[in-house]
Amino acid sequence: MFGIRGEQKTFEVGGVKIGGQPGENPTVLIGSIFYRGQKIVKDETDGTFDRKQAEDLINRQDQLAEETGNPCMIDVVGVSEEALRKYLDFVSAHTDVPILLDGGTSANNIAGLQYANESGLIERIVYNSLVPECKQAEIDKIKEVGLRSAVLLALNSRDFTARGRVTAIDDLLKRIDGAGIEKPLLDTCVLDMPTLGQACQAIVELKSKYGLPAGCGAHNAVSTWKTLKPKFGGKAVEPCTASADILAIAAGADFILYGPIGTADYVFPAVGMVNAAFAQIAMERGVKIDKTHPRFRVAQFRG
Repeated sequence: MFGIRGEQKTFEVGGVKIGGQPGENPTVLIGSIFYRGQKIVKDETDGTFDRKQAEDLINRQDQLAEETGNPCMIDVVGVSEEALRKYLDFVSAHTDVPILLDGGTSANNIAGLQYANESGLIERIVYNSLVPECKQAEIDKIKEVGLRSAVLLALNSRDFTARGRVTAIDDLLKRIDGAGIEKPLLDTCVLDMPTLGQACQAIVELKSKYGLPAGCGAHNAVSTWKTLKPKFGGKAVEPCTASADILAIAAGADFILYGPIGTADYVFPAVGMVNAAFAQIAMERGVKIDKTHPRFRVAQFRG
């Protein structure tokens, strides 16, 4: 995909640019930390974790973002209010990148928003996520604390097609009208391998319709592929995951929720390579590419 019809919006969220035409701005990569089953988490309810390992993972994502030119955000997952508070404190102290608040339930996220507001972090927070059936209390809290960015998840339980995903976003944009969410990020909802194609089609349709930044959690196509390792072995996981991310970028994705932050080492170089290639096409169209773009940090040529 070398162009999306219609004017495309670019937002700045916590100092990170996101959106635009393919090739114009680097893909924003979002790794998840403290998710269920992550080995660094010792007790997911009270939020006990290995602080050294967590710091190393955060620093590595930041380092790869600097080396490739792909900006990053961090998806902070927590199953309890107490855990979320501890995680937010830790992550905000160890990186300056935007933080996705991912409490899993409306109650956790509402409490997380309140804590982020009290802690002075609200400008760095992205709500993850709102669905068409979300509780009005979530929207009300977002408005109360002045949050300006949220992930809108195109989950349509009645219609799993690409068109159903577009309808879900249509409904969500109406629901949040007046809530102050000036910078919505559209997640086209990958549940498994077949839905990856539908999510990619929805990226094209939604960016064409609204011009808003769109992306997805493409890694879900691989993490739910139960026969991958038995059939093809463990070595197949990394290239398949990178390929899923690249497919979404080829469809025009502005951001990728790439899954566990520990997989950053192979995700960033793969995405940076494709961004560098797409940027060349954009440059030939007359687009000015920033010197921090992967086109100049990844694609370095020797005379």
